[in-house]
Amino acid sequence: MDPQGGHYLNKAAVLSGLGAARMLQLLLGCTTMALVAHSAGFSATYGTFCMFVWCFCFAVTLVVFTLDVTRLHGCMPISWDNFTVAFAMLATLMYVTASIVYPVYFLRSECPSEGCEVRNYRIAVTVCSSVCCFTYGAEVFITRAKPGHVVGYMATVSGLLKVVQAFIACIIFGALANDSEYNRHIPTQYCVVVYSLCFAVTVVVVALTVSGRTSSLRFPFDRFVVVYTFLAVLLYLSATVIWPVFSFDKKYGSPGRPGDCPRGKCPWDSKLVIAVFTCANLVLYVTDLVYSQRIRFVSNSAA
Repeated sequence: MDPQGGHYLNKAAVLSGLGAARMLQLLLGCTTMALVAHSAGFSATYGTFCMFVWCFCFAVTLVVFTLDVTRLHGCMPISWDNFTVAFAMLATLMYVTASIVYPVYFLRSECPSEGCEVRNYRIAVTVCSSVCCFTYGAEVFITRAKPGHVVGYMATVSGLLKVVQAFIACIIFGALANDSEYNRHIPTQYCVVVYSLCFAVTVVVVALTVSGRTSSLRFPFDRFVVVYTFLAVLLYLSATVIWPVFSFDKKYGSPGRPGDCPRGKCPWDSKLVIAVFTCANLVLYVTDLVYSQRIRFVSNSAA
């Protein structure tokens, strides 16, 4: 029995802004999957990826909502607040990606061979998926760190950036696997090592935080994160210089896109994607480092 009257269900999980956001996520996610399965359809690798995003996010959101309503999340051997905000950030990024990929590959202004009804369904899928991005973004906004509130690390800007950094690294890995010709030069292989090392450590940081194991470590976790972020900045800075040189310099590659390069399977396109997202991750790691230093300064001053 609950000491405050035997309420086994958590009303705040439903009658709150966070609860409303999660119920909208479930409604829009279910609608999106139903529209795709009914008539909109999907195919090839890109369509499978989009369907995976919608099914995965719906399933995890349903579990999170159920555990929160029934208060059973207290039985989970994880840091619940860190897990939910990390997942909400990841789901936001995944939904944004799917909302871009699906219309690019499946939506055209003219009616497809299946008929105009299929096009209309695909428009509805794109709209529902796009709106659902904002519901997950709203959850991140609601649960983010606020002044004067004690929250988990993943709810801070630094924690949220860790999720974005890992997600962008996954995009880089996808481009590397898409015939990027990275194994032609030792310096580009070094860049792959940089991407893999930083991704692995970032995932470990997130996993330790979500599992609630940081307090049992034999070293100061916050100091380790700051030192690692500084090293990641240096590594990504080197990759930001090396990758474009050995990909687009005329001595090693092609400065411009070859005219006979097929779209979707062009090594030059993959190299460009990697170069752009390498720069993006460098900016994220620098921002993370600056914010981490600011947090340490505030805590030291308060002490």
